[in-house]
Amino acid sequence: MASVVSAEDAAAAVRSVDTLGIPLGPGQPGAFLDALARRGDWEELRVGGALLTVLSELFSHPNVHYLSGFYGPIERLLRDSGANISFAPADFRRFEPILDAAPPRVMTTAAAPPDRDGWCSLSLHAGATVGHLHQAGADDDRLLIVEVSERFPHTLGLPPEYRHALHVDEIDLLLESDREPLTIEDPPPTETEQAIAEHVRSFVFEGATLQTGIGAVPSTVATLLAVGDGGDYGVHSEMFTTGLMRLHEAGKVTNRKGVYDGVSVATFAAGTRELYDWLDANTEVAFLPVELVNSPEVMSRNRTLITINAALAVDIHGQVVADTINGAQYSGIGGHEDFVSGPALSLEARSLLCVPSTVTVGDELRSRIVPWFDAGTVITTPRHQVDVIVTEYGAAELQGKTTHQRGEALAAIAHPAFRESLRAAAERATGGRSPVVG
Repeated sequence: MASVVSAEDAAAAVRSVDTLGIPLGPGQPGAFLDALARRGDWEELRVGGALLTVLSELFSHPNVHYLSGFYGPIERLLRDSGANISFAPADFRRFEPILDAAPPRVMTTAAAPPDRDGWCSLSLHAGATVGHLHQAGADDDRLLIVEVSERFPHTLGLPPEYRHALHVDEIDLLLESDREPLTIEDPPPTETEQAIAEHVRSFVFEGATLQTGIGAVPSTVATLLAVGDGGDYGVHSEMFTTGLMRLHEAGKVTNRKGVYDGVSVATFAAGTRELYDWLDANTEVAFLPVELVNSPEVMSRNRTLITINAALAVDIHGQVVADTINGAQYSGIGGHEDFVSGPALSLEARSLLCVPSTVTVGDELRSRIVPWFDAGTVITTPRHQVDVIVTEYGAAELQGKTTHQRGEALAAIAHPAFRESLRAAAERATGGRSPVVG
């Protein structure tokens, strides 16, 4: 049976030389991390996690090393301020094998308070840490610390195999807080984002199974589908968003998709307070470990899978940059490549990568579609995986096309000021030659 303790007592159970595993963003225990920050006796604390949502001074301590699998604004702030932070390139579903190779002694998570049977729902995050949460609770040499708050919704999995909950008998230390999960509002889309979403909508047919990533475009697509004529949709998405809730509310989701029928599937959720209240005790959504949700083989068994994600830049080969800017880490790989490669296993499925045609740097307008990438560019998704690139000017379907044809298709959806140079590069690439000017 878990011992109910204060945040300070839970923090005191972590050794000055120790290893700690925390979930990705929505699963992070804020009061516990803040209590750890109030300690100043760290000799070597190594923390593994991803996408921080808690701005804790813990990560600024010189003897605390934070290894992140996905950067967000807080990680970028820590890096730029000189904190002891590193990045580990990995798909989201490969986070678990990384944990297996070096299991942290202490595992922690946020959760909903225990129900009358003693089960604490893992709330907004299943992800890659579920297995190690259970393992830590069963291992006398490891420690499982769980922070519960009434503000975290009680969400469901697919029992008995995937219950999406920890029992109080597994938990070593349980602390209570009043912390709110991070909320993400959906601002009104820009004209560019609205135009991209309109092009994306043309690829979504009646009965499609949808995956949507974070950002204004996927949210706008979901809104357009919610008010449109189509329906009978399924949801199999790494992230469950406010936009997908709107699709449910409009009666457009039936989840007759072929895999995990009857429920929308996700591995974490992030959005508005309204979303979290809607998810509470909601039997229409099931949270499953990322190894299942992001498996290309599993997702490809869905009926007409359409995946909708963002990118930062693309070259005429079809190579995609989605997580770095000028070689510096901006976000992470997450499920990006999984949700590009999964649809490729089924002929009727499609993978859509959305990117505005330009970006303004200083006073200079630059194309996000380029003839070739500069030296030092870090590729997120290789050319042979990419299906469709969408900008505000249209969609370029790349599968099965030569480099020359890809360049022509991408030039057609680039900003008009850059089309001539892209077509010239495509011409140079004819026959498998290099588009680079010697």
